[in-house]
Amino acid sequence: MITSVQCYKKWGDPLTTFDEGSYMTLWRVPEYVWKHIPTIPRRIYCNEQMIIPLEVAFLDVINQGLTDKIVTWDGCFQVRPIRGYAHIFKRFMNRGQFEAAMRYLSIHSWGCAIDINQATNGLGKVPTMSKDLVKCFKDAGFDWGGEWKRPDGMHFQLTYLT
Repeated sequence: MITSVQCYKKWGDPLTTFDEGSYMTLWRVPEYVWKHIPTIPRRIYCNEQMIIPLEVAFLDVINQGLTDKIVTWDGCFQVRPIRGYAHIFKRFMNRGQFEAAMRYLSIHSWGCAIDINQATNGLGKVPTMSKDLVKCFKDAGFDWGGEWKRPDGMHFQLTYLT
């Protein structure tokens, strides 16, 4: 599983790095994906390392007949602390301890995660995500937040960086 410190070391502080073009891209989702999974947007602003794994996962979802299991698209890129850790993030930032603060930024801050089906897979709740759907994403190179100590069933993030 990737960490926010790894992302920080690779791409810098997303709060102050305005050269997102070096790793962020506006991915034009292939037509066969959004035609089969209409909840997926036609364009996703994400880390360039997300494109192939997402396309592989979506293709598997389509081939497995699981398109109805993606009910909502709830986002990818958003610079923010991990939910519940904003106060710790802010404390480290105020002290000038940037690398320590980065541990508390969400992987979404570097466009390396997506959320789907949030309404029924909320943070800290027992996940209801289809096991077959989860397998499609895990097989494509994602970790699933539904398996964490504090479950985040809507969350998928890259397993590794290249």
